[in-house]
Amino acid sequence: MPDPSHAATWRFALPHTTAAVPLARALIRNTLADIGAPVDGDTAELLTAELVANAVRHTEGDEPIELVVELVPTGGWQVEVHDQDPNPPGGLDGLGRPEGPKRPDGLAEGGRGLLLIRTLSADAGYRPTPYGKAVWFILPPTDGPAAAERPTER
Repeated sequence: MPDPSHAATWRFALPHTTAAVPLARALIRNTLADIGAPVDGDTAELLTAELVANAVRHTEGDEPIELVVELVPTGGWQVEVHDQDPNPPGGLDGLGRPEGPKRPDGLAEGGRGLLLIRTLSADAGYRPTPYGKAVWFILPPTDGPAAAERPTER
């Protein structure tokens, strides 16, 4: 397990296609398992897939999407997805706070991804970057064995 007092960052370029979603799930799962991160790997995969799917679906162009995984000083993990669109993600205001109702319309086809991220993460938001924006979430460390190492059924 890396020392939380030292920065540790992993960066991955992903294609701006739907193929990025399963690739991002595998990258986050393998990265967290390889380093024995004490974090809920299933939640990390789910939330990462949501961010990547949103970046692919809601941004134009074919520029790569960047997945960044970073150890934060609290021992938790921050996951960011960078894209080339400077506009805030749908459902967030200019300060990164949720807009509108806390629950999506039950008949709507979308609107649940950011709700999942806000519900299952310790913190989440977005920030502008020189080339677009980064949408992020933080997962706190779990107690006991590294949850990312637990076997899962696929």
